[in-house]
Amino acid sequence: MESTTRTIRAEKNIALVAHDHCKSSLLAWVKKNSEQLKTHQLFGTGTTANLISQHTGLPVTGMLSGPMGGDQQIGAMIAEQKIDVLIFFWDPLNAVPHDPDVKALLRLATVWNIPVATSPATADFIITSPYFNCDLDVVIPDYQHYLKSRS
Repeated sequence: MESTTRTIRAEKNIALVAHDHCKSSLLAWVKKNSEQLKTHQLFGTGTTANLISQHTGLPVTGMLSGPMGGDQQIGAMIAEQKIDVLIFFWDPLNAVPHDPDVKALLRLATVWNIPVATSPATADFIITSPYFNCDLDVVIPDYQHYLKSRS
């Protein structure tokens, strides 16, 4: 597939998602990094967005709960290039009924070449990266070329 470049801006749109067993871990991570995060736009799935807003005072735009379609809403935003970073603390030891949505969300993040953290350690690497607060060009699929090639 042909590719093109997209600029991820210094002020990022960050999606925050966590499975039930990981919500406390994500909340602790957000509290620890709230000064860094407050200059960015935050989005989250249902309960996670509410928890973060209530306990940190950070504004988080809430989607539906993950099992009700919130993962898919975040995935759509990734495909529309409206999400720049995905912080998704998921529980690999407990299957959830919406596992296909989880896989689709992670697949879209990879297709659109955005940074993804699935644990506190990877989230720490992302937020401490010198690229976190500056513009960054990333290679993405050239969707217009893809459409033309299919017609």
